Amino acid sequence: VIGAWGFAMVIASMLFLYVGYLIDEMLHTPPTFMLGLFFLGLLLCIGRLYKDAWDRVGTRRKARS
Repeated sequence: VIGAWGFAMVIASMLFLYVGYLIDEMLHTPPTFMLGLFFLGLLLCIGRLYKDAWDRVGTRRKARS
């Protein structure tokens, strides 16, 4: 499960990085969108990982009671 999340984090980060690069090239701006979207993708993946882990902990606690 952790390996799948690692793969998803890398793919999402690189996809957001590429889209940000395209936007920056189109608007002739410094790598503002590239870095912004990269960190957005990274934070979204970490948030989803945290939510998934928290849900699994809650499921285990309910199964024990």
